[in-house]
Amino acid sequence: MEKQQKYLDEVVIRFAGDSGDGMQLTGTQLADTSASFGNDVNTFPDYPSEIRAPEGTLYGVSAYQINLGHQKVNTPGDEIDVLVAMNASALKVNLSHVKHNGILILNEAGFKAKNLKLAGYEVSPIEDGSLEDYQVFAYNISEIVKRELADTDLHARDVAKTKNIFALGLTYWLCSRPLVPTLEWLKSKFAKKPHIMDANAKVLKAGYNFGQTREEFAVQYVINKKENQKQGYYRNITGNNAVALGLVAASKKANLPLFLGSYPITPATEILHNISGFKQYGVKHLQAEDEIGGITSAIGAAFGGSLAATTTSGPGLSLKVEALGLACILELPLIVVDVMRAGPSTGLPTKPEQSDLLMAMYGRHGEAPLPVLAATSASDCFHMTLEAARIALEYMTPVILLTDGYLGQGSEPWAIPHPDELPDINVNFETEPGDFQPYRRNPETLSRPWAIPGTQGLEHRVGGLEKQNGSGNVSHDPQNHEDMCLLRAEKVKRIAQSIPDVEVEGPQSGDMLVISWGSTYGAVKTAFDQLTEEGKTLSYVSLKYLNPLPKNLGDVISRFNRIVVPELNLGQLKMILETTYRKDIIGVHKVQGKVFQVSEIKEKLLNILEGGDND
Repeated sequence: MEKQQKYLDEVVIRFAGDSGDGMQLTGTQLADTSASFGNDVNTFPDYPSEIRAPEGTLYGVSAYQINLGHQKVNTPGDEIDVLVAMNASALKVNLSHVKHNGILILNEAGFKAKNLKLAGYEVSPIEDGSLEDYQVFAYNISEIVKRELADTDLHARDVAKTKNIFALGLTYWLCSRPLVPTLEWLKSKFAKKPHIMDANAKVLKAGYNFGQTREEFAVQYVINKKENQKQGYYRNITGNNAVALGLVAASKKANLPLFLGSYPITPATEILHNISGFKQYGVKHLQAEDEIGGITSAIGAAFGGSLAATTTSGPGLSLKVEALGLACILELPLIVVDVMRAGPSTGLPTKPEQSDLLMAMYGRHGEAPLPVLAATSASDCFHMTLEAARIALEYMTPVILLTDGYLGQGSEPWAIPHPDELPDINVNFETEPGDFQPYRRNPETLSRPWAIPGTQGLEHRVGGLEKQNGSGNVSHDPQNHEDMCLLRAEKVKRIAQSIPDVEVEGPQSGDMLVISWGSTYGAVKTAFDQLTEEGKTLSYVSLKYLNPLPKNLGDVISRFNRIVVPELNLGQLKMILETTYRKDIIGVHKVQGKVFQVSEIKEKLLNILEGGDND
């Protein structure tokens, strides 16, 4: 039977199953393959916080969603075109997000009586007609891979583990993906276990051939390569990997050794893992005994002349607070990366949220202002890490960079820049003893000198006690303390002179301005573009610099009647903007451990445009 090919602008695919079914690996392979093929890609790993949740349960479902397009895609997608569900619970949890007439690829082995009971089904949905609004392709994938590997000596347990690879092969056929990238990955992954490599390669090809030969798969979908794509080398990159690469690149551009002191914490741990792979570039890292050990070791490295960083998430940032105050009063360059997650406390440790903004801004005792930046996408994590390093070194200050679980573990294609294309990062160590004063100020930046310990004639004292301006001697003088607090605050304010102004998309003045920050960029930008194409009048700004705010932001805000701020918290940036610019802000809030959907933002903005809910 000749297959029909159908061309699509984009397609959203979601793999779902138990935590041990390999859904994250399967989704990552599809994303990486599609990025190398030339598609634009945006992904969202969605997995439970339990290390291994009970099999077959609703709360134990692990999923990975990929949006593939031949044009720019900013989000993982609102509705699912293809759902691959390994059991009944995976179907139950995700079915409401599947489009009408969407494709369901179901593993019948996961729909036995026990699975149905755990999912809350009385009768199998495959048999009761409840799925008639979808295209259902149900097969016993577990039995198929057993037959495919019957002539091998693999243990039954290892055979069962290949069912995700069969599903991946079938999806590759369905969406016209090449097998070669995954076959090459299997060779690398299982180089020392050729029997495992051969088995998985066989099953991957079997899944592809299954789609090719079964009559019921009458349509194969084609998503062309991205249009007008800049020439160059591309790779799929997660936000955490981008941060790691950004730290290494910054150290090279600044000609400084890199030190990362961190403690493992979800969802930031991969940064530490990735950094450990760059030892050939002189990178040093420490997996500390706790969060405090991580940041204090980094402060010591900064004192010694290294580009120093520490990584964490919300609970870890809480533990680092006292040491952040130390870094502030020492006035040493330090990069603190907070991959935010839903809180408070342990909260929802694998789910994204933007609820650490106020802690990043104000969460220290005393007057201890720090620069705060936010990345807007997985690839932007690279560029904002470079920018955090530049600011930290130029102004001699700790810098907090905010990402979150969606950016950190989601991925998108990234054009690998040539090192010569990256901005220079200038470092000026104090080298002349002369009349050295460790707290003498640069008249433009107010930064203090950076002197390497052990340099003759540049010996000086550091510590948590207040220092005398200029000499750096311990001082308890009341007026000096106030002067130093004002100097440190003014230094942060002056950073505004070296960051770009905000750019307004749409009319430069008018009725409504939408302001997003960080990871909400993708959903808000897409909603804005769609509303604009539909003839609605509104404007949009994306913020990456949160402290100090861009110097023209106040003027921009004053030119609009209504300001709307969507954020994954209960109104933290809203509060900051209201107190800074004395203007009422309309907040759009979500704290469900889920990212905004484009449809949610569109609906809210339309309601506001039409005079509806104003907060």
